Amino acid sequence: MKVKKIGIVSLSSGLLGENNVKHELNIGIDRIRDYGIEIEFLPHSLKGIEYLKNHPESRASDLIQAFQDDSIDMILCAIGGDDTYRLLPYLFENDELKRVVNQKLFLGFSDTTMNHFMLNKLGIKTFYGQSFLSDVCEISTEMLPYTKKYFEELIYTGRIKEIKPSNFWYDERSDFSVNRIGVSMKSHSNDGFELINGKSIFEGEILGGCLEVIYYFFDNFRYEDTTILCNKYGIFPTIKDWENKILLSETSEEKPDPAFFRRIIRALDDFGIFEVISGLLVGKPQDEIYYNEYKATLLQEISNKDLPIVYNVNIGHATPRCIIPFGINAKVNTEQQVISFNY
Repeated sequence: MKVKKIGIVSLSSGLLGENNVKHELNIGIDRIRDYGIEIEFLPHSLKGIEYLKNHPESRASDLIQAFQDDSIDMILCAIGGDDTYRLLPYLFENDELKRVVNQKLFLGFSDTTMNHFMLNKLGIKTFYGQSFLSDVCEISTEMLPYTKKYFEELIYTGRIKEIKPSNFWYDERSDFSVNRIGVSMKSHSNDGFELINGKSIFEGEILGGCLEVIYYFFDNFRYEDTTILCNKYGIFPTIKDWENKILLSETSEEKPDPAFFRRIIRALDDFGIFEVISGLLVGKPQDEIYYNEYKATLLQEISNKDLPIVYNVNIGHATPRCIIPFGINAKVNTEQQVISFNY
């Protein structure tokens, strides 16, 4: 199935609508059109940071419209943010999303983790790992090759068959201005999937995302009503629903310090998730900050000492990024350095 039309939604930050990213926006539009794909920006997706911050109902409306529009094959999130959970009442209070939801390609990461859990609750299989502004609009002369490979596989086939490690990782940009267009990021050799605990081969359906967003389900560390809203609508799966799944975990660009990382892992351990899942996949930390500290914390804090833990997956906030399907049975084989998906 080749994607014919992509709908862009801003479900978190409204950054895509700001003047200072117009050059990135135009690069992304041209790249999508070069694939022969039509691109549509949902009505509120370009309204800017301030408007969308104050109007979560408008963000929710765009998602509903994207699912209602039969001409849209793929819903692509503009970028992340930090308050997608505020869409919950507008999507779930009267089953607004449930009434219109259907199986389409849905791709996003970071704060979009919350949307993945929303759609998982409604039985929709989604794809995690890339966004429009962060990846398609990359200001190098082209999308990063590893990132591009998986994006093209998804838009050409509607699936991801398998993922392997990237040969390189990159220093994150601090300057996205016009004068940096065509300037490449510094690259480093990458070591591949690292098995730090447990057996080298395991399988299960993958679910998860950005670790700090997952922590919204357990603690109001950023906003005072995250746990209340998430619990009200039952967005986080029960411990029984987690049985034999694989948890995907990756940290954000905020680079949580080791103490905060430990706090999150302890909360998940107390919930019991590490006792029932079949394995844990951990994304490379951005710029490899706290790389060894996070690894040590996982080994120290996870009570299940037999749990397979695979570290250094090229997913989430460290570039380049693959795409991981949620809700599809995956087989992880670190001996062969591959994660394959059985549709």
